[in-house]
Amino acid sequence: LVLLGAPEGTVAIAQTQTGGRGRLGRVWFSPEGGLWFSVVLKPKLKAAEAVRLVFVAGLAVAEVLRELYGLKVETKWPNDVLVNGRKVCGILAEMNTTDETINFVVVGVGVNANFDVETSFPKQLRNTATSLENELGKKVDLEELFKALLERLERIYALYIKRGFSSVLVAWKKHAGFLNHQVEVTCQNEKLVGLALDIDDNGALVLKLDNGVIRKVLVGDLSFAAK
Repeated sequence: LVLLGAPEGTVAIAQTQTGGRGRLGRVWFSPEGGLWFSVVLKPKLKAAEAVRLVFVAGLAVAEVLRELYGLKVETKWPNDVLVNGRKVCGILAEMNTTDETINFVVVGVGVNANFDVETSFPKQLRNTATSLENELGKKVDLEELFKALLERLERIYALYIKRGFSSVLVAWKKHAGFLNHQVEVTCQNEKLVGLALDIDDNGALVLKLDNGVIRKVLVGDLSFAAK
């Protein structure tokens, strides 16, 4: 659609996905009953800044889930939203560029909504994932949720374009339960353990290692360190 000239704000939504993809090319399980959609954005940004749109979308999801359903919601670096410590939403941003300039970004949002994770997900993912149905004990109105998410995403995106990333990042970090905790980060072939100090303006995790060294990590998988 985008390559055919779809304008900014174009949205594609699916009832289910057979080829859903997560970060780093991983499979994203997208059974019927979830909310799976993508939004076309055309910001005037450099390619390195595209990751900021993941934080824009993550903040929108966190705020809506908290306000609509009263859930205990957390953002998790770099691209997840958790409810009661389990993943309820994943976000993926894929871009098309010319040199270092962004032509467009497709932001994909997947919310585990009206299904039971125990019967819909592979066994190896059930301990780390949840759904709105699992948390609330009932199904939600997907149309209401979709409308609320699009409206909030539009509002936060406009705020980002007008005022810059810092305003979005400050709000995102208010939901970040991992900050100021010992975490474990796997990046490439390296495993780092330390205190999660901050997220910088590039979307990098600022980590204080156990030996006192400060590291900034742009890409990795985060979990709480074993006690």
